[in-house]
Amino acid sequence: MKRTPVAILGATGTVGQKFITLLQDHPQFEIVELVASPRSAGKPYHEATSWKQNVPIPASVATMTVQDTSSTLTAPLLFSGLDSSVAGEAEDRYSKAGHVVISNSSNYRMAPDVPLVIPEINPDHFELIHRQGRSGAIITNSNCSTMFLAMALAPLYRTYGIEWVQVTTLQAISGAGYPGVPSLDILGNVIPFIGGEEEKVEQEAQKILGTLTEKGITPAPFRVSATCTRVPVVDGHLETVTVKFPQGVDPSPEEVIQTLSSWRGLPQEMNLPSAPGQPLVVLPDQDRPQPARDIWCNGGMSTVIGRVRRDTIGNIRMVILGHNTVRGAAGAAVLNAEALLAQGLLDDRL
Repeated sequence: MKRTPVAILGATGTVGQKFITLLQDHPQFEIVELVASPRSAGKPYHEATSWKQNVPIPASVATMTVQDTSSTLTAPLLFSGLDSSVAGEAEDRYSKAGHVVISNSSNYRMAPDVPLVIPEINPDHFELIHRQGRSGAIITNSNCSTMFLAMALAPLYRTYGIEWVQVTTLQAISGAGYPGVPSLDILGNVIPFIGGEEEKVEQEAQKILGTLTEKGITPAPFRVSATCTRVPVVDGHLETVTVKFPQGVDPSPEEVIQTLSSWRGLPQEMNLPSAPGQPLVVLPDQDRPQPARDIWCNGGMSTVIGRVRRDTIGNIRMVILGHNTVRGAAGAAVLNAEALLAQGLLDDRL
């Protein structure tokens, strides 16, 4: 199979490095260009980056010359891990120049004509790319904490409806990028604030679970209240969640577990390369999930759920976990690209 050439924007950062590890042997995509800040431009990649992955830099990219965001690129498909401070202008320019940009950055997530997609939940929202008026397109994946929350909520919302959700996140330090949080601030400590994070969690799930109409996305009507914290864990965002169903709807924990465990979507139906066979994995152990033991479930692409039980204020409470730099970031973008390709939505743009 001929592989689609791709470029990685923000290639030297945490998410950019994860893109490289996920794409190095991908059957559909081939890395041909790397883009980073002007201070990295002109250097071979192995000199430009401070590599922090648990595998060596792939030989195919180690000597590749890094370009900056002003460069003209040849790859039709761009994966963006750019910081939000520079992503907006660069992604807009590249998409208007004919490139399809699949972004992990937050700049365009809530734009009315930009799809915010988790393929198991809302692949129909990809249709928004035809309304952008660009020769290319911008597609986004969610905030890393929203990813796991929305995946857990989707089957519950579709089956029972939801009135409100309360969530507290315990987010890994890798979510802050590199070098991230200073060691004296995080070691033996919890920081009960992450700038801008609560707003993202409270808004993005409604768009993802919203309804596509001729006018755009009508958000799902439930409310989300979020408290976001940073904890001394390297990888893996843990979230404690309480869900209130509509009046008169009160499924048992066993029914909720069955609803979660049986959930499947387009990636599973189409057997996409990065798709986990089971997107939601419910563990029976009372002390699971745990970041140190469960984030690599199905290659880090599944959301892991535990402690599903009744709640005295809402209906159901549970603990959910996901790998924040895999399914919560780079892996989500790669899966979006696979879903677009499988549906033929990139044929006229690649």
